[in-house]
Amino acid sequence: MKAKGVLKEYQVIGRKLPSEKEKNPPLFKMHIFAPDHIVAKSRFWYFLRQLRKFKKATGEIVSVKRILEKTPLKVKNFGIWLRYDSRSGTHNMYREYRDLTVGGAVTQCY
Repeated sequence: MKAKGVLKEYQVIGRKLPSEKEKNPPLFKMHIFAPDHIVAKSRFWYFLRQLRKFKKATGEIVSVKRILEKTPLKVKNFGIWLRYDSRSGTHNMYREYRDLTVGGAVTQCY
């Protein structure tokens, strides 16, 4: 995903559709960084498809909330653990960014 503008933090909660076998399915919660709520929902289904055996057709989104920064006027240091693929394999990396918000720090990362 290429970052267009500043990324925002969303909390997306979803679950499998209730069935006769499973009346109350468990909820799955993710914190997703995306430019808007539509892309956040799309990324939620993308990651859930990889982690669990269900997709958008067999599930539902319960809620999508935007997470706002508690102190947006104070400069803070943010540490981000990330994983990326290169020609020689998969690498884990830790980087620190200085910004006003978490979304701004993640945007710098892209």
